[in-house]
Order: sequence, then structure tokens, then C-alpha cells
Amino acid sequence: MNFLTGVRLVFLRRAYATAVPGGGKQKKKLGKMGATVEKKVLPVETDANKLTKFVCGSNILKEGEDIQLKPDSEYPEWLWKLNTGKPKTLEEMDVNTKEYWFKVRKMNIVQKNKMTKLKKF
Repeated sequence: MNFLTGVRLVFLRRAYATAVPGGGKQKKKLGKMGATVEKKVLPVETDANKLTKFVCGSNILKEGEDIQLKPDSEYPEWLWKLNTGKPKTLEEMDVNTKEYWFKVRKMNIVQKNKMTKLKKF
């Protein structure tokens, strides 16, 4: 009983959340950090003819087909000049380009961050 009001407080138990046998969602596997998600295995295209004529994986819809590749002459010229290998070093780059100065700025930021880690106060 509450001495101020003289009313007896009654708390109900949660009897509404009982387990339904065989119903509800599937149980997830529990790992060290909690529930884990099962990874989906995507099929890999092995047909050589399809790999040379289509952009495999470009169709994200359930219906339809992948984009068909065009002859090289129909693509812009700059596409074939893109660097697909290792990034250029600072010495190989032209000083009058934005890419050069972006790289210089990034290198200075990395150097500054390394120096601040070494400071002991």
C-alpha cells in the first residue's frame, strides 16, 4: 500500500509474450558478438562466350539481361588512356595539374598526422 494515497498498487506480469511452438521467425546463429548473418553465395559466370560479349553483373533486376559490349571504336578515346596500374609517383606527375597538388596536400596531411602522434606532452 502506498501510504500517501492509501491505494494498493498492482503490477501485471507480461504474460502476453509467450513463445509459439513452431511459429515466428527462424533463430539466428549466435557468435561471440551476437547474431551472425549468413552470407549469400553469388554465382560466378564461367561461360567464355558470354564473358566476352556482355558486362556480367550489370543487370541488377530480376528480369532482363546484362549490357552488351560495343566495339572499341564506339567508346571515347580517353577511356583507353586511363591508368589501371599502380598510381603515379610524385616525380612522374606534371606540376601544373590538380592531381599533383592533391597528392602533395595528401602527403603533407599524412606527414603531419605522423608527427602529432610522436609528440609527448
